Parts: sequence; structure tokens; C-alpha cells
Amino acid sequence: MNTIKAVVAYHSGYGHTKKQAEAVAAGIAGVALAEVQLINVATFDDAVWAALQAADAIVFGSPTYMGGVSAEFKTFADASSKVWFTKGWKNKIAGGFTNSASMNGDKGSTIQYLITFAMQHDMIWVGTGQVPAATGAAQRNDVNYLGGSSGALAQSPSDLGPDAGPLPGDLETARLYGERIALITKQFNGVA
Repeated sequence: MNTIKAVVAYHSGYGHTKKQAEAVAAGIAGVALAEVQLINVATFDDAVWAALQAADAIVFGSPTYMGGVSAEFKTFADASSKVWFTKGWKNKIAGGFTNSASMNGDKGSTIQYLITFAMQHDMIWVGTGQVPAATGAAQRNDVNYLGGSSGALAQSPSDLGPDAGPLPGDLETARLYGERIALITKQFNGVA
């Protein structure tokens, strides 16, 4: 194997989570010998399932709506039961990210859902590996300001439109997370 292939499989209702997905993909793409494909899971077909099957890593992303993943992401997850039955994603590297309008918004529930989803598929979950910006000097735009260890977290105001967020610090958190996932996927697959 000369390269690793990653898919960022996401849903975005207003464009905020799409920006986060693009940042994760940029982090993956910035690693030598890593290829990445962005897939919006709001629509899926045989080509989407084939891309996911060919991937060495899948990073899942969904906005947090009412304390969980979006209906569109859940539809995709439920449709993956055919893959689950054949263990098609077993031992693939996995990660996840979410965005919500409030600082907390129960984003942890969404990340936990994504972890459980990946575990149901026998995947290997990767956390952010980032120290939270938890000092008195921390600023809202710092990397990992929201303190996500299990997955990348972002916040975007719901009343200001898609251009209002996520903030650059949240997008940098997502980019660094994508980079880490690519590096771990390379290591796991023996790609130098």
C-alpha cells in the first residue's frame, strides 16, 4: 500500500458542519501519501458505499440537533446495517466531529453516538489528541477551546447564517484532528 484513503462522511444543515468537514479533510490532505474524499451523506448511492468500503479511515460528522445527530445522518447510519452485517468497516480507523449553535448544546451526546456507531462497525476510534485551551489566558478562538477529547467540537451562532461560524480556532481544531487521523491511519496500515 503506497497511500491511505480517507472519507469524511458528514451532513450539514446550514453549512457550518460542512466547513468543519472541509477543515478535517484539509488536515488529512496535508499529510503525505493521504487521499481524502468528502461525502455529504444526505444522499447516498452505490458510489458512496464503494468509496466508504475502499477507505482506510472514515471520519463522521453531523450537526448536533436536539442532543443528537441530524435525521439525515441517522438515515445514513441506519442504512449502513448492510455493511455492518458483513463487517465491511471492521478495523478501519474512525473519528468524528460535531457543531451546534450553543457552546455546549449536548455535543457530547452526538460524539458518543458517533463513537457507538463506529464501535458497532468494529472500527478503531481516534480522539483529538489535543489539550483543551483551559487556562485563564484561553481565548474563544484558541485551538480546542471547547475541550473535545473524543472528537472535534465547534460552535456556530444559529441566527447569523453560515458565514458566522465556526470560528477559525474551531476550524483549526478540526484540521489538526484530520491530520492526526491521517497519521494514525498511515501508521496502522504500515505506510511510511
